Amino acid sequence: MRRRASLVLLAFAVFFTALSPLLRWYAFPRVVKIPPQQYQETVLEAKPAILLDYGSLTAKEVEKVTIVQTLKGNVEESEKIERSAGRDVVVWDSLSYIQGPDGKMVSRIPERYIFDAHSQAPVHATGESVDGDAVRREGIEFKWPFLTEKRDYEYFDAQTRTSAPIHYKGTQTFRGLDVYYFEQTIPWTKVPYPKKMPIPGIDAAKLEEQTGTTRWYTTKRMFWVDPVTGAPVNGEEIHKEELRGGTLLGGRDKVTAFAGHVKMRPDYVDSTVALVKSNRLAVLLMTSYLPWGFLVLGGGLLALALVLEARSRRPRTPPAPQREPEPASV
Repeated sequence: MRRRASLVLLAFAVFFTALSPLLRWYAFPRVVKIPPQQYQETVLEAKPAILLDYGSLTAKEVEKVTIVQTLKGNVEESEKIERSAGRDVVVWDSLSYIQGPDGKMVSRIPERYIFDAHSQAPVHATGESVDGDAVRREGIEFKWPFLTEKRDYEYFDAQTRTSAPIHYKGTQTFRGLDVYYFEQTIPWTKVPYPKKMPIPGIDAAKLEEQTGTTRWYTTKRMFWVDPVTGAPVNGEEIHKEELRGGTLLGGRDKVTAFAGHVKMRPDYVDSTVALVKSNRLAVLLMTSYLPWGFLVLGGGLLALALVLEARSRRPRTPPAPQREPEPASV
């Protein structure tokens, strides 16, 4: 009976020990993915800020500038691309809508970001764009990979349409989470105008061509990233834009178009942290809790099976011989 029990325990030990690496290295990349239908909205504010009045072309300090950023999963497009790419793909249609203190639009920039559902690596396909211009992204945007590493990444900048390193600067604690802090600085770079801007009587797409006035931009970008899910729980930018030269400025060399320290609105920080905390469990189950738990369980079952097997092979002590009763003396 002990030998039969030891064989059963040995079979379970082998099963759980083999299941441990399968969960981590086989099931994890196939199960844990960004859902194609995801929708997310984030509101950021710069309070106060410098903003250009395009009517008078003078820079003024305003109470706040608001940026509403939406990410919407395009399921239909992702299914089309998956058929040719041969892997799970997510298509995000993003919109950055900037409005002044009066609620009127300052600019709006749409994007289409196509990436691998698990690794977040860009997938190059028709439709990949920023503000209607075709681009070819390198590196990441919006989100880091699952199990983010303590290293620099290439991060795509939508204004310049190029990628540049975003540097790992250390581990910090944010709202009870251990997060990785990343920082990227884009130096002053000439960038295209958004195609939709409130400039009276001028087509923004042809502004530089018609006036010779160029648009320049620099930013210091900061992210606090949960290393388990790869999701930023907070983001900030110290952002500056200028118009330079040309006939639009009436002889001036340059004028500030926008300047401010952009931060996530506190209520959106709270909701983002809560969402990330709820999503961490699924990743940790596949990468840590279950693989290590099954490995320890398999080791325990193996030890128990060996103990039972050893006991079943131990020779039994023969019973002591019974002495014949002696006859009673008379």
